[in-house]
Amino acid sequence: MDVAPETAVREEAMRIAGRPVRTDDTIAVLNPYTGAVVGRVPAGSPAHVRAAFAASRAFRARLSRYERQRVLLAAAALLAERKEMLARLITAESGLCLKDSLYEIGRACDVFTLAGQQAIREDGEILACDITPHGKSRRIYTMRVPIAGVIAAITPFNHPLNMVAHKLAPAIATNNRIVLKPSEETPLTALLLADLLYEVGLPPEMLSVLTGRPGEIGDAMVTDPDAELVTFTGSVPVGKEIAARAGYRRLILELGGNDPLIVMEDADLDRAADLAVQGATRNSGQRCTAVKRILVVARVADEFAARVVEKARPLKAGDPMDPATDIGTVINERAARRFEERVADACAKGARVLYGAPRHGALFPPTVVDHVPYDCTLVREETFGPVIPIVRCPDDIAEVIRIANSTAYGLSSGVCTNRLDYITRFVSDLDVGTVNVWEVPGFRTEMSPFGGVKDSGLGYKEGVVETIRGYTNVRTYSLPWPA
Repeated sequence: MDVAPETAVREEAMRIAGRPVRTDDTIAVLNPYTGAVVGRVPAGSPAHVRAAFAASRAFRARLSRYERQRVLLAAAALLAERKEMLARLITAESGLCLKDSLYEIGRACDVFTLAGQQAIREDGEILACDITPHGKSRRIYTMRVPIAGVIAAITPFNHPLNMVAHKLAPAIATNNRIVLKPSEETPLTALLLADLLYEVGLPPEMLSVLTGRPGEIGDAMVTDPDAELVTFTGSVPVGKEIAARAGYRRLILELGGNDPLIVMEDADLDRAADLAVQGATRNSGQRCTAVKRILVVARVADEFAARVVEKARPLKAGDPMDPATDIGTVINERAARRFEERVADACAKGARVLYGAPRHGALFPPTVVDHVPYDCTLVREETFGPVIPIVRCPDDIAEVIRIANSTAYGLSSGVCTNRLDYITRFVSDLDVGTVNVWEVPGFRTEMSPFGGVKDSGLGYKEGVVETIRGYTNVRTYSLPWPA
């Protein structure tokens, strides 16, 4: 859609600032690579939020387990059928390369398929009551029921489809009603997914999608009287603000990460270097579970660093729509400039750039940085881009663990070693939600429990099974039962 001449100057200024463009009652969604306007979405108000929650609360979802499964499996099939079109939309609004967008669609298909399988699963228990001297000839039964109110879901920009799928699919599987606010940076994919779900038969009252700026509707999303559960994936400051504002509501907060890949002296360094580069650069490094720090013991650091550079060199950073591109842009130029500044700060404190290329707008090519001090901003805070920082550690597992645990985050980790004594020590002593041996920190299935500790979240888990539990209440009932 063309930009009106009277708004062009303001839109250009906001594009440079790296923010979605607000014009009157709409928000223009920008392509991070070209700066072009991809589309416009409504800028919702608190009144829109109130109306959406009220409409959802007034509707009682009564889909059978079969009907819920049918919707979920049909959605997975439609995603697969339309993957090329969806991938181009994800790439257009996020700047992720087509390879990453296609991979994300595959993962979202998994989410809907697995949720469909869970929708027909009997999840209750039967408990005998005559097991103590104080018992009776009865039986207690349990069942899981939808929550009484409405789910408020807020999703980030980095996985415009899969993160939304992880909020919506378990809600459909459990007959819940949900109001979704996608990131104002990448709302178009969420809107298309909602249309797809309506197309396969989801009652519209079960899902509302609201677009808008967080400062205008964020508070209303988490304080609405009909919002019984708030599920949020995003930054730590916003997550903590939600926790402070939400009051007496159930919270599922999946926040940031600063995940280490640990390389010990016995590791296959070529294999470890592959994991390091893959884990730091996939999705343009914009994953909470991306490799944010590579902790390598000093004994093998020189050889390991050389192998990392060797693995990073062939990666092509450029036009995200080019099927040959390995790394597209980050979400906006403002974010890319922040990464550039953090690398420069690390170098001022003794680090050295071994490989990299100049930033161009929001395009930040993979950058290998060695001798990074473990307490500098580059690796102390969450750097959400394709930086590959190598932190050299003493040849002492206790010191490696101390450095790994030295940040405020505790989401996930990867460990490269074959020694069982090291592995058991890492599993026991790393303050994280997940320890992956010979895998990147981000390895998981869409079914497995996922979540972190410390500033990475409240400890509640996501993943299809855990989210289904989180979205439901346990109801018990008892009946007389002959001895």
